Amino acid sequence: MVLSDRYIRRYLADGRIKITPEPNLEEALGPCTVDFQLGNIFKIFNHSKYPYIDPRDPHLTAEVMKEIVIPDSEPFIMRPGEFVLATTVEELELSDDLLARLEGRSSLGRLGIIVHSTAARFDPGWIGRPVMELGNIGVMAVALYPGMRICSFTFEELSSPVDTPYRNKKGAKYAGQTAPEPSKLAEEFESRRKAPLAHTIRKKPKAQRRKS
Repeated sequence: MVLSDRYIRRYLADGRIKITPEPNLEEALGPCTVDFQLGNIFKIFNHSKYPYIDPRDPHLTAEVMKEIVIPDSEPFIMRPGEFVLATTVEELELSDDLLARLEGRSSLGRLGIIVHSTAARFDPGWIGRPVMELGNIGVMAVALYPGMRICSFTFEELSSPVDTPYRNKKGAKYAGQTAPEPSKLAEEFESRRKAPLAHTIRKKPKAQRRKS
């Protein structure tokens, strides 16, 4: 069940959805969404320094991106074909029986700006500052300003609270993030390298000779 504006207000009041700082619901609340604002921290690819990205290398995935901070009064210019990581101003915390979905805004989509490539779902028990995968698929550069409404969230209620909320999940790579973290795929490769094989190869038994 997707929550309506009435239920979003109720769940905010009950603490099942926590948004910090508290949004101005008169402006941010839609029929079934809450708008979030663009933060001023961005991570961009330093593509002139490395020829490619190796997701197995934890140092490379961090070094291939550099962080820039944009003053509140200045724009961040997204050029056509550019991809950056950015955060919202708000932090989000979900109860163990709710999931959230990050949605793009139609007004920005009509300019060619997408706000997520794949990571639209925020699992029950999520806590942290949402990170967006911003891309410009248009043909012209677009100015984005810190504090502008950049995306919205919808919320869905599960059939029951989950056994393992995201914040307690082993290997929850982005729980509690406050800045745009680079990809942590290298951790999965490392875990796989250290893990024992899921199965062992069994030798076939030698065929027994028949006695005459």
